[in-house]
Amino acid sequence: MIALGADHGGFLLKEAIKNYLATENIAYKDFGTFDEASIDYAPIAANVAHSIINGEAERGILCCGTGIGMSIAANKVQGIRASVCTNAFCTEMTRRHNNANILCLGGRVIDEKQAVEFAKIFLETDFDGGRHQRRVDEISAIERGEL
Repeated sequence: MIALGADHGGFLLKEAIKNYLATENIAYKDFGTFDEASIDYAPIAANVAHSIINGEAERGILCCGTGIGMSIAANKVQGIRASVCTNAFCTEMTRRHNNANILCLGGRVIDEKQAVEFAKIFLETDFDGGRHQRRVDEISAIERGEL
């Protein structure tokens, strides 16, 4: 299951991604927002991040104006590796090398077509493991105060 969330700035991207997931029969849960009215992003980012940590969702996609606020908020949850991506290459690499579990996108940075393209890449790309696992483990060590 994929956890989705957006504030007003990312609402249209989230809706485009939701339509893509539905077309592909990929299960998702929409944590809001449900319209373009102004709303704070941190609670939505927290809900999506906690759904991943609690095992309810495999991965998440968060959208706001730039993707930056959502990524900062989501990364406060231990075990989350949320990345802002603005192109296909970064989206692929964040999965292959960083094992990112949340993709963050900006509605004022990319368009709906790109959002769907990046979501597809994010969901279809596996983590390479190997030497990259050691680096991901080091990120976890930072969270635990060990590095």
